Amino acid sequence: MDQNVGSADRLVRIVLGIALLAVAIALFAGIGGVSGTVGTVVGPVVLALIGAVLVVTGYLQTCPAYQLIGFRTLGR
Repeated sequence: MDQNVGSADRLVRIVLGIALLAVAIALFAGIGGVSGTVGTVVGPVVLALIGAVLVVTGYLQTCPAYQLIGFRTLGR
């Protein structure tokens, strides 16, 4: 895949991804104050997946969604 994620987009993706991963870890640890429901597992898993995707796409500077729609932030 060709690189299509620019430097500002890359920075935002990595920072936001790390923040989402931190929130997911905090929720898994029970810091969120909610326990015993399906939402306590599903919510953090979804946040962790989104965070991981953002970090990986930022690191690789390639976004498959951008590729599908023909969008690029690289070179802007």
